[in-house]
This record gives sequence, structure tokens and C-alpha cells, in this order.
Amino acid sequence: MAEVAGGGGVGAPPRRVVVAVDESEESMHALSWCLSNVVSAAKASAAAPPPAVVLVHARSPPRFSYYPTIDGVGTGYVMTQQVVDCMEQVMASAADTVVARAKNICTAAFPNVRVETCVEKGDPRDVICGAAEKAGADMLVMGSHGYGFLQRALMGSVSNHCVQNCKCPVVVVKRPDAKQAPPPVFDSS
Repeated sequence: MAEVAGGGGVGAPPRRVVVAVDESEESMHALSWCLSNVVSAAKASAAAPPPAVVLVHARSPPRFSYYPTIDGVGTGYVMTQQVVDCMEQVMASAADTVVARAKNICTAAFPNVRVETCVEKGDPRDVICGAAEKAGADMLVMGSHGYGFLQRALMGSVSNHCVQNCKCPVVVVKRPDAKQAPPPVFDSS
């Protein structure tokens, strides 16, 4: 499910940078950071072509197909296949929107950079690590939601899992505080 926008370069094959994207502003900030610190640095250096950017989005499967009832009897409610299919369509549409937004950010800033997309269904930890390995990533860039200790302990941390399990270097980009400067604005010249 890869799409290409723009071209690579001459000579050595371009590096491959995988960027994990989701609906959050943190992931879009990480993408902006990657473009301004990795892609633009490579563009400034004539020695190597700019890296190919691989956008990865993990679609979580619907979490519940059984809900307990409010009456306390415990009879429960099982969703019909039609409801599950509708949820799948909404989630696929949301994934397409996220990937399109990220791709537009890339091509607006760097029209000649090669952009590939990968959307897979599954646990984000496994999808991101698997996609980085499959893409032959030279680097994985991802955002941090900034959860506290308790939330990380209860829910787990996708970025921590990727740092521990990916075979390539992983850069976790924290979103700056509101007091700090906004993400960079790109000049396409």
C-alpha cells in the first residue's frame, strides 16, 4: 500500500526514515521535526539524496464486540456484523485522513521528497516496529504523547516499546510546551 510522491536522487539509494503518524498533534509535530531536522539537512547537503519518508499509521481493530447492559442482569449486548463493518469503515476513513494530512505536510514542504505510506491494522507497537523493519528503516521518528508515570504503567508506552524493540535508531520527539516556539514553517524555495 505504498504511494510515491516526487523522486529520489542520483547515486546511492536514499536513506529511509519511517515516521509514525496518528490523529494527534504530537505525531504531526514529530513529522515536522523530521522534515526540518532530517530531510532539510540532507537536502542542504549535495552529497546524498534526501531520505525517503515512510509514513506509518496503525489502525487498531475494534476493541469490543460485547458490552454489558446497564440493568445489571448481565445479559449483555453483542454488536451485529453490520455495526462492526460500519466501525471498520469509519476507522479506515480516519486512517486515510491522517495519512493524507501527513503526506500533504511532506509534499508541501519538500515537493521532491519520496513519500511512501503504510496503513496496517493491529497493535501500534507491533505495526510500527514491523513496518520499520519491513521498510529497511535507517531511522524511526515518532511523537510522545507525554503521558505521566501512571498512564504509561497502566496503558504501556508505544514509544518505549519501539525504542526497546526496533532494530534501527528511534527518535522520540516531545512536543514543546505552549511557552516555547511553534513548529517550524517551511519555505519551499
